[in-house]
Amino acid sequence: MNLYQLKYRPALQQEGKAFKKQEKLNMLLAELETRNLPESLSNTINKKVEKLNDLKGSEKELYKAYIKFQHSILRLIKEETGIVKKGHYKHMWTALGMSVFGIPLGIAFSSAFGNMAFLGVGLPIGLVIGAAVGAKKDKAAAAEGKVLDVEI
Repeated sequence: MNLYQLKYRPALQQEGKAFKKQEKLNMLLAELETRNLPESLSNTINKKVEKLNDLKGSEKELYKAYIKFQHSILRLIKEETGIVKKGHYKHMWTALGMSVFGIPLGIAFSSAFGNMAFLGVGLPIGLVIGAAVGAKKDKAAAAEGKVLDVEI
């Protein structure tokens, strides 16, 4: 099914944030059109695009609406099809690694050495572990063809 594109708005400045976000979202929609999305998902996306095209407002309001639209579309696509953007798992697992691995390791180091200054040693270790796990998951998703080929 064909996905609608965001309408061209001549009132937006060519160098403005809203115009650039609109161009990126149109590239995202074009990329999604090449994928074999379920019809219900395509209909949902088209309804959201129609609502966004009918929106009137300033450039700042449009930019905020474009950001919300982007997040909702990416969330929908991930839930329905498992398709994610580039680096999705690396970003997610970096934060998880710092909190799940880094803080407990820092506590272990600081209690083992009896000095709370070693609390911060665990964070970079957790960062590296999380980034490695995320990169591995990103690589697996790319091998399955579940990564979008656009930079957002």
